[in-house]
Amino acid sequence: MNAFEGFLYGLEIAVSPELLVAAFLGAFAGTLIGVLPGIGPVAGAAVVLPITFMYDPLVGMVLISAIYLASQFGGSITSVLVNIPGDAQSIVATFDGYPLAQKGRAGAAVGIMVGGSFIAGVLGILVVLLTIPIITPVALSFGPAEFFALTAGGLIALSRISGGSIASGLFPMAVGVALATVGTDAIHSYNRYTFGVIELATGISLAMLAVGLYGISEILYMVENRKLSTKGLSRIRVRDLTPTRAEVREASMPWLRGSLVGYGFGILPGPSATLATFGSYRVEQALGRGKGGFGTGRVAGLAGPEAANSGATVGSMVPALLLGLPFSATLAMMLAAMQVHGVAPGPLLIDRNPELFWSVIAALFVCNIMLVLINVPLVGLWIRVVRTPVYLLAPSILLLGAIGVYSVNTNLIDLRLMVLIGAAGYILRKANFSIASMLIGLVLGSLVEQYFLEGMAMGAGDPGYFLSTPTAIVLWSLVLLAVVAPVLSRAAARIRGGRIHHTETATSKGRS
Repeated sequence: MNAFEGFLYGLEIAVSPELLVAAFLGAFAGTLIGVLPGIGPVAGAAVVLPITFMYDPLVGMVLISAIYLASQFGGSITSVLVNIPGDAQSIVATFDGYPLAQKGRAGAAVGIMVGGSFIAGVLGILVVLLTIPIITPVALSFGPAEFFALTAGGLIALSRISGGSIASGLFPMAVGVALATVGTDAIHSYNRYTFGVIELATGISLAMLAVGLYGISEILYMVENRKLSTKGLSRIRVRDLTPTRAEVREASMPWLRGSLVGYGFGILPGPSATLATFGSYRVEQALGRGKGGFGTGRVAGLAGPEAANSGATVGSMVPALLLGLPFSATLAMMLAAMQVHGVAPGPLLIDRNPELFWSVIAALFVCNIMLVLINVPLVGLWIRVVRTPVYLLAPSILLLGAIGVYSVNTNLIDLRLMVLIGAAGYILRKANFSIASMLIGLVLGSLVEQYFLEGMAMGAGDPGYFLSTPTAIVLWSLVLLAVVAPVLSRAAARIRGGRIHHTETATSKGRS
């Protein structure tokens, strides 16, 4: 079947009562998670991840996908209403969204976000359908050499996911890879690094690591820092969400541009949604340079980035499902849930599990509709959620996380490790290390080992096998470029800065 037939096939499955309930619950929970500042989609997915193991893999995938999509939108609600971004990609919404709300157009600002999210989601799915016939044949031609280059190169490239120093990403990434080696060796069935603890033979579960790094560390971080002011937050009614005709006209083209910018960033490694929102804002600034007003409540400054946010979320599904490369911690958990159910992500997913692949794509379309149905009437509820005190929020997260982690292997050692990992995650966050890199390292680490061993077997022990195809050479060249480019960029900036300083010094001496 072609891509559009596959989408219609998936849509038939996605509108089944069971999946509609999963999409609704995921959209509601995701928006709630996004509204709560600092929680984010990763912590929410970490809490529900163990629960998905008890159900059909398709239900779990739709649930996590809905949470992922909705939480990206929910984080922007507090950006507009109280000038507090729920996550990194929601920061841009404060630039013009909050000033627009301060002008008495808070309802219209939320309406513009809902419209942008829906349009970008629909356009993103359309672009996915158009690009899948191109991406799939390329992915099917990959062997162990190409997949090793992708996964190992992905580890290197994604170590910069935090945007900080190289060490802040590489160190936790290396720890994540090391944790992936704990447990029974898949090739020789030896227990590795279990230190005589039988319970560790099954390895470090992703749920344990995710809840510890994001749930427990977030509780500690909230208790220390959470100060949420809602002074001056006005009541918003449903009829206030409708933008004026002039606002819709100003938002229409930024919605389209933001959707394409978001999808383009979504299929690339790194914090795609964050880069997409900032990139879209810069595009709108450049196109509206003569008009000015950005940062004071411009509709274009809110509409474009919000569409890019949703477009990047849809776009990131393509490399995750077709190449097995999660470019975010939430997608890493989604792929881990698939692996627990014996479903392998990759180019063969469409042929081996077409109902799962197309249902997830179709479920994203359904979730976009759910977002509109949920957020239009419940905008008043989100305002009350923003006021939730920390002393109620923190124990709720702890309880849900503990239940989820214990349900995976039903042993208390996992709970103890969860607390220790949470404390370590809190220390890493305080030291500005990327805890997302550790989570991705755990997921990709096992895949790197698998493809390395397969490649060495096919190459009869010759490491040159990993550079034996043109595609592998191109992939390693791209990885090298991704590593070298930031270094060269910083060096060029220092050289330019030195020249400017030298010119200014010479000019000042000439004047004197």
